[in-house]
This record gives sequence, structure tokens and C-alpha cells, in this order.
Amino acid sequence: MNRSQPKYTALITGANAGIGLELARKLLAEGWQVVALNRSEFPADDASIEKARKSSQLRIYKVTDLADYGGLRRALQQIKSNEHQIDILFNNAGGSFPELSYSKQGREKHYEVMTVVPYIVLMELKELLKNGSLKTVINTSTSAIKFTKELSIEILERPKTFRKLIGPYATSKLALSLWSQAIAPQLAKDDIKIRSVDPGGNNTLRKGKNSGLPLLVKPLMKLFFPPPTKGASLLYEGALGKQRTKSGVFLLKGQVAELKFQNQAQHVLDRVKAIYEHEFLQ
Repeated sequence: MNRSQPKYTALITGANAGIGLELARKLLAEGWQVVALNRSEFPADDASIEKARKSSQLRIYKVTDLADYGGLRRALQQIKSNEHQIDILFNNAGGSFPELSYSKQGREKHYEVMTVVPYIVLMELKELLKNGSLKTVINTSTSAIKFTKELSIEILERPKTFRKLIGPYATSKLALSLWSQAIAPQLAKDDIKIRSVDPGGNNTLRKGKNSGLPLLVKPLMKLFFPPPTKGASLLYEGALGKQRTKSGVFLLKGQVAELKFQNQAQHVLDRVKAIYEHEFLQ
């Protein structure tokens, strides 16, 4: 496979900063068409991004809040109207929030943005994936899921306690990986493969942004964590590397790893499917 052929198109959510930005830069440099679904602007001083935007190699769609179904619906409709195909969908948007908060729909914000919305994006853009040649979905997960001690729909949607990074953030990412596993047989009918990938620890700290990281993690991140190019490379390899023929798997350091609470996978899938059909589509 010649990965630099411009016929390939990737859609990246959260492509304006951190791992998503580095992934966009990498793909653009290889000649890919990149479709970005972002909440914020790209860095204004990035010459390569600006050049790609002006040539339409990079096409940007904005949504102020991914958890706002009205805005998300409009952005996805614009993508469906303007784009012909998607070869790889990178569901990458999300982050750790500093405190317990809820979406307009009344669900915990990590869960809404990082478990439910990726399912909505996949379902809405499925026809574009079917038009592509690679037909691949990569959901950004995390190794922090190993800290999850209990999991249920009730805990995901309305947690009784809040802990930074290893609380709702980790459980929501685990739920994302679980529904990715459960939906794989269904997507296989359309030759679509799906994997969830841990991009590893990356220094994604940004000035002026109140992250949801525990206090002790921030100095460690500054000193010891690699730049987000590392995470971008792991997502890239998760999509195009040696595991590219597998579907429904969780990749940790490039290897297939077991998920906790696999008995909950179908429950999570059923719940996000119900939210999509009864709330988003209505």
C-alpha cells in the first residue's frame, strides 16, 4: 500500500491541538486529504496547516460543543453534504475535565463526549466510510482504563464520585473500547474494521487550559512524557500497521490487549445506540 497517495481521506475529530494536530500534520505531509471536526481553531502560526487549508487538502468543520446535539448535527450534515468518502475515521476528540459536569442531555460530560459522541459520528458518517477504500475506524482510548474498579450504565451516566483521570475519564474510555469491541461483527457486514487504541502518555499540556489531570501528574508530564507526535504515531500505526486486519480489538503499545468488564460491552453498545436513535435522530 502506498500510504502517501492523495486518494486517501482521513477524518479527525479534535485535530486542532495535541495528538490530533500532530496526526493531521503527519497525514497532510504524506499527501492525505484531511477532514477536521474541531471545537477550536488551528494554531494561527502553523504555515503547513494554513497551506493545506488554502489548497483544500485540509477541510475544517466547526462545532462549538460536541455534546450539543444541535451543533453536532449541523456539522455532520455539512460533512455529509460536502465530502464523498472517508478512508479512516479517527474519533480522537476529548480530554479530561477538571470537575464533574453534565451535558445538556443530563449525562456526565466525559461519557457524553468520549463514549456517546464517537458512536454518533460513526453512525452518521458510515456511508462515507463505505465509499472509502480502507474502511477503518480508530477510537482513541487510554491505558488509564486499568484503574476502573466497577462499571455500569448508571456509573457512566451519573457517577456518584469524581476523581481526575482515573474516574469518569477512564470509565468513559473503557466504555468506548467496549462498544468498539461489541459493534465489530455488525460493521464487518460492510467491510468496516474498528479498533480502539491507547496513544500512550503524551505531554499535551496547554497554557491557559485547565486540564483534568491530578496535581502530581502535571510536573511529571512536563518532565518525562514524550511530545504528542508519539501518540499520533501510535494512532497511525493502529490504523495502518501490523494490526490493520483485526477488528474489535484494543491496542496497547501496538499489541492486542484484554479489556476489563467485557460482559458489559453489549450493554454499553445498546445504550449508546438507544441514545443515538431516540435522542440524536429525534
